[in-house]
Amino acid sequence: MSAAPCSRPTSAQRENNKVLVTSRDVDIGAELTAGKDIHLDPEEASRLRRKLDWRLLPLMCIVYLNTYVNRMTHYESLWLNIIQANHLSENQFDWLGRTFFLSYLVFIFPQSLALQRWPVGTWLSINIFLWSIALLFHAACKSFRSLLAAQFILGMCEGAIIPGFMIVMAMFYTRAEQVERTGYWFLMNGAAIILVDLVTLGCSGFATAGFDPWQWFFIIVGTVTFIISVLFWFLFPDSPTTARFLTPEERVKVVLRVRENQAGVENKTFKGEQFIEALTDLKTWLFVMFAACSTIWISLTDQRQRILELLGFSDLEVLFFPLADGAIEVVGIYLGMMFAARCKNAKAWTAIMSYAPPVVGTVLISTLSITNKTGLVVSYWISFLNIVPFSIFLSWVGMSTSGHTKRITVNALVLIASSAGSLAGPFIWKTNYAPRNRIPSSIISVCSVMSACTLFFIRQYLVYRNKVKDEQAAVQADREDKYNEVYITIMEGGRRVEKRVDRAFQDLTDLQNREFRYAL
Repeated sequence: MSAAPCSRPTSAQRENNKVLVTSRDVDIGAELTAGKDIHLDPEEASRLRRKLDWRLLPLMCIVYLNTYVNRMTHYESLWLNIIQANHLSENQFDWLGRTFFLSYLVFIFPQSLALQRWPVGTWLSINIFLWSIALLFHAACKSFRSLLAAQFILGMCEGAIIPGFMIVMAMFYTRAEQVERTGYWFLMNGAAIILVDLVTLGCSGFATAGFDPWQWFFIIVGTVTFIISVLFWFLFPDSPTTARFLTPEERVKVVLRVRENQAGVENKTFKGEQFIEALTDLKTWLFVMFAACSTIWISLTDQRQRILELLGFSDLEVLFFPLADGAIEVVGIYLGMMFAARCKNAKAWTAIMSYAPPVVGTVLISTLSITNKTGLVVSYWISFLNIVPFSIFLSWVGMSTSGHTKRITVNALVLIASSAGSLAGPFIWKTNYAPRNRIPSSIISVCSVMSACTLFFIRQYLVYRNKVKDEQAAVQADREDKYNEVYITIMEGGRRVEKRVDRAFQDLTDLQNREFRYAL
């Protein structure tokens, strides 16, 4: 596919071979780094990375852990008698969960647009605050409609979190660092399963007159979320160019650190040509296909209670199972992301190989004897490793796309597809398939194999794209292109001067930038 032409606004002027642009046309890093001649040695780069890690990662891990806790509150409240207290049918209770994902799906793209338009840290803080109010509102609900409204708000607010975190990863970290750091906050999925199960166990023992355990559950989670929103508002930066915990010189160095990504920091102007390129890029739809197919399995976690009860476990025993579920997810994601981060060009291969255990697990669920309770439980746990490839894939999407509008569009489409897969998954489970559930287990196995094949095809396609770029670079090595002589006007010493804009900070897409190479 040929590179799309670079669209410049009417304010841009061409003088000889020089192109003058405004700050709206290029990345925010362009103006900060223009004319700066700062050497960044490896020791200083490592010091800055550690400083970023200590400020960003704890907050991101806490927020993502809390995000997944919030997502689970609906199902965990089942154990605390929310159905009986609100006079819900089983179908109504299921629709509360679907409403969350429908709202999440609908608002992902508007949230992504808002993240481009408004400061990232500020916008995320506002959404965290709103979902804390929605959680607290749950405790006052007495009907299906009120609970439905609360779940709708939760889905809307959560639609900002992963797109925002993907932007933050690209703004502050090099591509070599993104897999590991994405893995750190993504493995909070497993930690959240453990935490919310402990909170549920604790709330189940509450016996307050006029206030049920499920209401205490939402009060506790909502209050914690409110505290997190306040901390996030004051402590989390909007971008490296305005981060208060960095000195002015460190801000420049942090931006220069990510220059090697050839993807810039961010641009606050929505560019229609980049949006169209995202929709016409084959890579986008391969990512979307994987995202939809790879999340069907999540329905298995929603069926945990029914499956374990059919195997003869008591309600109390079933309540302890999420502790093991969460531990398996944490260990699996950690091992997968470490292997993908530490081995060269191993992202796709690690994700593909990570599908072997869960495929074996779902096959065994279908084939083992119903009397083999231990074998079926172990197979069920192994199936949870389906989450590992998606954690690696999430960072891979960000590394393989540049141009800020294109990136937020691709990110949104991928997350919409994953939400669609999560919504479709529960429909493969029917009561007449119990107790063996061979058909849903087989569907999950097939989806896992298809996901692995899609990852392989994506990798081969990106290898081909890199080869084409290398060939073009060899032919055009001695030629100038229109992105070599791009200048921006800045104030220096009380006068306006023109400074050349590095290609990495021109807000070019991965197709436009001949120096961009796809991560493998």
